[in-house]
Amino acid sequence: MSKAFASSADLGEKKETLEVLADGVYALTAEGDPNIGAIEGEDFLVAFEARATPVAAADWLKKLREHTQKPIKYLVLSHYHAVRVLGAAAFEAESIIAHEKTQFLINERGKEDWDSEFGRMPRLFREPESIPGLTHPDIVFNDRLEIDLGGDRGNLILEYCGRGHTAGDIVAWLPKQKILFAGDLVEAEAALYTGDAFHKDWSTGTLDKVKAYGAEAVIGGRGAVARGRENVDAAIEQTREFLSVMIDKVGTVHKAGGTLKEAFEATHEALAPKFGTWPIFEHCLPFNVQRLWDEFDGHDWPRIWTAERDREVWDKLQG
Repeated sequence: MSKAFASSADLGEKKETLEVLADGVYALTAEGDPNIGAIEGEDFLVAFEARATPVAAADWLKKLREHTQKPIKYLVLSHYHAVRVLGAAAFEAESIIAHEKTQFLINERGKEDWDSEFGRMPRLFREPESIPGLTHPDIVFNDRLEIDLGGDRGNLILEYCGRGHTAGDIVAWLPKQKILFAGDLVEAEAALYTGDAFHKDWSTGTLDKVKAYGAEAVIGGRGAVARGRENVDAAIEQTREFLSVMIDKVGTVHKAGGTLKEAFEATHEALAPKFGTWPIFEHCLPFNVQRLWDEFDGHDWPRIWTAERDREVWDKLQG
């Protein structure tokens, strides 16, 4: 029997948990659904990620408003994927911040990604008709952008750590509190999506830079908040292990002249014992292996996913 496409059959609601990680630092996790957060400045808020629709984002904001009524000055997007950005209208932020490569990717493939992710994860797109259109940042940067939070709250540093989950992922670092919002560069007991990734860069220099912050708490893209250096490092190294196993297995089959299907089966067999029960593992792996195979074929820049291409790859590898 073929498996249901991606996460199309995942229709059960997830329990959401709002955690106060430090004074004015908030994270919402949801049993493997995309995480989201916010940081208080002296008289404003910085929101991190936007969810898939304004209606879904409004649910998060309702919870956040139980803790603070400060206006949202900045909405920070860690990268361009639809489930992270299309809910931006609900925040009514003064400015939307992203990396310059994220701006480029939204312009290059934002509509295709919207259609693709809606087909893969329909449950996350609550009331999709509430989406007014693509989200476009009005503040973009290349390497680093620092926001003074005011008073004695310290600074929020937005930084590019290198190519990883996409070409334009950024993190949000609070050096005073030693808290890192890592986006999808790190997952804590949730499978990785690497369909638009740069696997070798991500598994080496990019994760090395993420680890070098020495964070005491990390909010990854999915999964629980990692607290304490030991758990933070474990989440980073778990992410690296997932990538390294993929690179090894797909690379071995590719070098031997094997097929994409053989690479998928070898990778699935190697990862499943540890990662197979984690959220979105079966959903992501076909797209992950296809992208990595493309890299071994010499395609440095990720090919654009469309709803049609999604189904073709799924039927070939998971059907």
